[in-house]
Amino acid sequence: MDGAMQQIAEALRQAERILIITGAGLSADSGLPTYRGVGGLYNGHTEDGLPIEAALSGPMLQLDPALCWKYLSEIGRACIAAKPNAGHAAIAELQRRKPGCWVLTQNVDGYHLAAGSPSQRLIEIHGTLGPLFCMTCGEPSEELTEHLTRPLPPRCTCGGVLRPPVVLFEEMLPESALGRLRDELEKGFDAVVAVGTSASFAYIVEPLLRARHSGGFTAQIDPSASELSLMVDVHLAVGASDALPQLVRHIFVD
Repeated sequence: MDGAMQQIAEALRQAERILIITGAGLSADSGLPTYRGVGGLYNGHTEDGLPIEAALSGPMLQLDPALCWKYLSEIGRACIAAKPNAGHAAIAELQRRKPGCWVLTQNVDGYHLAAGSPSQRLIEIHGTLGPLFCMTCGEPSEELTEHLTRPLPPRCTCGGVLRPPVVLFEEMLPESALGRLRDELEKGFDAVVAVGTSASFAYIVEPLLRARHSGGFTAQIDPSASELSLMVDVHLAVGASDALPQLVRHIFVD
């Protein structure tokens, strides 16, 4: 077994409180590109000549909902067409066998829940793609799938534009998710592992640094090195869907 893999497996075997932080690299093995954006698809400018950060922003959803929904719907179709992979399943198995294991995900595809991760130990920091709700009256609507066969933007019976409970560019992270993360960070984690993300957002960096400062174990599982690699005890340069099932097998070997 690879030395880095062995170190991570041994640390997770001994740990009670574990935080797995996941990003787009985990869902890449389901066929979703590791793109910029809310779940992604684009680098640079869209075919409308706008940066994706502008097209997929909260202000654009208000100003030109049809344009924003053009790209939201492409993300939705990509997520619906794919499914969770062996990495998601391995994390769900780890959570099943370690009741102190939490998942914090940047992904909006819903694959952790679909793979069996318990909702009470899952923090979707960027929200999800469904169910939709009305921006005018606040009433909930059907899941995204139902609306992708209809004209966009999707509309409520009141005439208002529908949107998913997802964090667009220029929007705040959901306070409920941040609050749950803060509460769990206060309790502390014995091990924090970043999987398939190279982002150095505060909500990723803080758990890693807190764990290190308190003598806990930290690791990154990602084929490429990044700023995060310098903050962790171990960097395992392997794709998530290959590494995670192996790790779980090693952790619970008899």
